[in-house]
Amino acid sequence: MKQVIETFVTDHSQLLGMLVLGAMFVAFFLERFPPSVVAICGAASMLAMGFVTPDEALMAFSNSAPVTIGAMFILSSALVRTGAIEALAHYMIQAADTRPKLALLGLMMSILLASAFMNNTPVVLVMIPVVIELAGKLSATPHQLLIPLSYASILGGTCTLIGTSTNLLVSGVATDNGMAPIGIFDITLIGVICAFSGMAYLALFGRHLLPVERPGLTSKGKGAPLFLTELRIPQDSALVGNSLQSTKLIAARGVKLVGLQRAGHFIPHPELTEILQAGDTLIIRATQEETMTLAQRKDVRMGLTGRNMNGEFKEIFEITIPTDAETVGRHLGDLPLLSRFAVRILGISRALNEPGPTLKDTRIKPGDTLLVQASRNTLDQLGETTQLVIAHEPGAREFRRKQAPIAIASLLGVVLLAAFNVLPITSLALIGVAVILVTRCVDASEAWGSLDGNVLILIIAMLIVGSGLEESGSIQAIVDAVRPTLENASPFVILVLVYSLTSLMTETVTNNAVAVIMTPLVIALSIQLDLNMHQLVYAVMFGASASFATPVGYQTNTLVYAAGQYRFTDFLKIGGPMNIWIGLVSCCAIYWLA
Repeated sequence: MKQVIETFVTDHSQLLGMLVLGAMFVAFFLERFPPSVVAICGAASMLAMGFVTPDEALMAFSNSAPVTIGAMFILSSALVRTGAIEALAHYMIQAADTRPKLALLGLMMSILLASAFMNNTPVVLVMIPVVIELAGKLSATPHQLLIPLSYASILGGTCTLIGTSTNLLVSGVATDNGMAPIGIFDITLIGVICAFSGMAYLALFGRHLLPVERPGLTSKGKGAPLFLTELRIPQDSALVGNSLQSTKLIAARGVKLVGLQRAGHFIPHPELTEILQAGDTLIIRATQEETMTLAQRKDVRMGLTGRNMNGEFKEIFEITIPTDAETVGRHLGDLPLLSRFAVRILGISRALNEPGPTLKDTRIKPGDTLLVQASRNTLDQLGETTQLVIAHEPGAREFRRKQAPIAIASLLGVVLLAAFNVLPITSLALIGVAVILVTRCVDASEAWGSLDGNVLILIIAMLIVGSGLEESGSIQAIVDAVRPTLENASPFVILVLVYSLTSLMTETVTNNAVAVIMTPLVIALSIQLDLNMHQLVYAVMFGASASFATPVGYQTNTLVYAAGQYRFTDFLKIGGPMNIWIGLVSCCAIYWLA
């Protein structure tokens, strides 16, 4: 029986390989299972039928693409953790106060630039609230700006080899199939042409296709929850005698100054030229990240401090007030936990309205969230002796702004050294990761948490599937089938067909899966028809990133789809023509420049 099965598999290897591929594409389209699960099943099928040996499957882990992609995820997370991207967002909001249209242009150009060198998902996540706020300053609605935000990040990713995981994956697969390695800036000129063509389309035509307004989302946006907190200026603080503006206590985008308490008097919204005095208390509202960042400062005393708070406790956690808590209705300054435990209440947040007027005088309501600092032992005691709902980890982390220059320099070093071929991009990316870990730009746990496991598993599994398709002869069978049709076609027509097929599949199937399948296919096709291999590989690279017509084809589209409360048809209306336009520009640029 075993011999019969082995003979059948050997005799029908090409057909079986294509059946596995077809079944995978159907599963990707139906979305009954996550793409990574479908890819693993496909890889398992290739192993089960013997198209790939265990040793050959393990070679997928030695491919440079997943290693480089993982390293770039970590490098990108360092830019977010150190506040580098947040600083860019803050600068754009400040510029919008005086020149909003110029600020919008600068924002889109900044997104293009940032997405060319880092994972564009965190870029879009940080910029969504910025764009919503900017829409209000432009007398526009968020619906008119959020889709362009996603499209700008996609276009920016096409400008360098490290701009997207798809670019790195195509390069890795192409290298494994005998093509010379692609340099970090080899596609830059083509990418820049596509990027500016796409932005021109959005500015001239696309903006007329965007929804103007939809109930449920305003230009103010919901935004991140703000915590009410207080900063006291001690006698020995270096801030005494300095103006509010020079201290940079409220310079960050996520910090809003409510007032200043001095000698028993409350000064609402003081001028930035106000000189700080010993004993002053600044009342502010800040995002969770900024509240935690300010808590690290040594020149101020934050929040309300409990008894015996002598040590420096680095544990910060959230406490939620349940509806039946005895503390409901009390002033925050009268909480029993302040007199019983060594804790510091850093701030309080409320969903429906703002607490206040001061931290101490805030009356507690059900559902309030407290940001508390204490030791781990105190945390355990709180959980055992109170009715409070305690979350051990807050939903955000403080910014490590002092390390921002290191994070930026690490990424720039990787880019520049790769451009001059000092070392392979994989080696440089790993060195960059080592630098940001040693310098504590991110902790090890944060670095591993920034890795998108689903993407990496999908890539590795698809590399195994790709090997199985080649070993089974399925790739060659497909090439042989289309060769008679394409033999008399011009190289440009073939280029357009490759791009169109890749782009079409990307709208319904995950782009990394499409890239792994199409890359060896077009390399074999270029050899058979004596075509420019780089042109066809670039067509796959750009086609796999050209996902504008659906909210599910690219992750950033999905992010703004939810944030902007768009309809599926909104993406079709503006993204369909965008796909065609970028396709024509890409193919022409690739044909003439590659």
